[in-house]
Amino acid sequence: MNKKIAFLIGLGIIGGGLPSWSCTNLIAGKKATADGSVMITYAADSHNLYGDLSHTPRAKHTPGEMRKIIEWDTNKPLGEIPQTEETYNVVGNMNEYQVAIGETTWGGHEELMDTTGNSIIDYGSLIQIALERSKSAREAIKVMTELVEEYGYASEGESFSIADKDEVWVMDMIGKGAEKGAVWIAVRIPDDAISGHANEPRIRKVDWNDKENVIYSPDVIEFARRRGYFNGNDEDFSFADAYSKHDASTRRGCDARVWTYFRRFQPDADKYFAWVNNESDEPMPLYIVPERKVSLQEMQASMRDHFEGTPYEMTSDIGAGPYHVPYRWRPMEFEVDGSTYCMERAIGTQQTGWSFVSQSRDWLPDPVGGVFWFGTDDTNTSVYMPFYCSLTEVPSQLAKGDINTFSMDSNFWMNNWVANQAYTRYDRMIPDIRKVQESLENAFQTTRNDKEKELTGLYDVGDLSALQEAVNSEAALFAGQATDAYRDLAIYLLVKHMDGNEKKTNEDGSFQVTEYGIPAYPSFPGYNKEYYENIVKETGNHFKIK
Repeated sequence: MNKKIAFLIGLGIIGGGLPSWSCTNLIAGKKATADGSVMITYAADSHNLYGDLSHTPRAKHTPGEMRKIIEWDTNKPLGEIPQTEETYNVVGNMNEYQVAIGETTWGGHEELMDTTGNSIIDYGSLIQIALERSKSAREAIKVMTELVEEYGYASEGESFSIADKDEVWVMDMIGKGAEKGAVWIAVRIPDDAISGHANEPRIRKVDWNDKENVIYSPDVIEFARRRGYFNGNDEDFSFADAYSKHDASTRRGCDARVWTYFRRFQPDADKYFAWVNNESDEPMPLYIVPERKVSLQEMQASMRDHFEGTPYEMTSDIGAGPYHVPYRWRPMEFEVDGSTYCMERAIGTQQTGWSFVSQSRDWLPDPVGGVFWFGTDDTNTSVYMPFYCSLTEVPSQLAKGDINTFSMDSNFWMNNWVANQAYTRYDRMIPDIRKVQESLENAFQTTRNDKEKELTGLYDVGDLSALQEAVNSEAALFAGQATDAYRDLAIYLLVKHMDGNEKKTNEDGSFQVTEYGIPAYPSFPGYNKEYYENIVKETGNHFKIK
């Protein structure tokens, strides 16, 4: 297939109209994971976001040097701030000291958006600058909160996951309208617990005397009182309820994503369905202790969740159609006869630009301990590739691009090509996708022990240049393998399922031919029984053969 034809195909990919703040973060403390790593995840779920792996190299800076602030969502220049003497290597959302940061936006009170026009630190710049300047999660919180205090906060209400090799925090933050700065609160997630946030603030009542695990802006309660958001006793203060409005739509569309993660590892979490389904006002807690440990593979699987095994399960309701598709095109809400209805919003969703699962590990040296498992496009169908936090060269397949320019050499576009075919005939195509996806991820994961012994050995003898070369060359190899495999898979799916038919295949997946060497006649899978029954139900005898 030539690139011109591929470009024309690319133009047919479905877009959407949701705002960019549609992300999910899942969290696990080091005593809640199978291998002892601290893990956070992030899915950047914008309908307009290209999936590339960003990189900022370690650097020394001269006195008086300024750092430009460019808004992440719009690429708009916001201003400049003084540069620090030294900045650290940053790969995606993880730096060389194994600090990783994710976010989800929740908006909050509209009047708390900056109205001065002078604030210049948006949420994305806040993350990037903290990664450039922090050696721990606590230091990152300090950097972030001092930045918005000095230069103003230019974004909406935001939740951040902030992890290092020892601990992980959740921080909720929102601006102060016409006043400079922001109000915020941060809570350390216990080592044996899991947590998450998905476009809803999650911090409610806290122990204000626990200075080790709860930190906050000095005016977080007083400001809420002044603005009329809270009038109770201090001990009853809830950041989430004071600074944001919650309704049935946000619970089901946002908190439900955290709930489905919780119930994977703690059956008792099923009781929180009453909260997400708007049947109870007893909130789901910020964190829970899982019944079993969370593995890397299970964390990646959690990022692919479509509410399987729950009342919101997406492959069996009427919206799934005859091919059990767990996706719903936007908008999420619709009206019929004056009543408002919704489409489910799962963790795994079509509009994801890129996602990650980060591992921060205290038993390995920093260049080896931080692994940034990175995937582009839909989490459900993409491949998570391991990149160490010491990476200094981004593979060409993950370089910058845009969603209007198709490329056969782009990991993002090859994943989209595969996924968008599956969106029409999901249950027919997902088995072949899983075979390729699992083969790649299993190979990446099973080689980690040997690779990390090699890298640690190089670190121990001080051969950092060889370590760097090994990290960069492996990243290039894996990105190439994943992209090439999905290009082949996309072509295979097109050939196998062309014209609504299905080519007959051998056990190894190759296409069958007749004894005379021509392609075997295809099968006609048609539609499922329910689909035909619905036709008759809706049309009566219209299609009946007389």
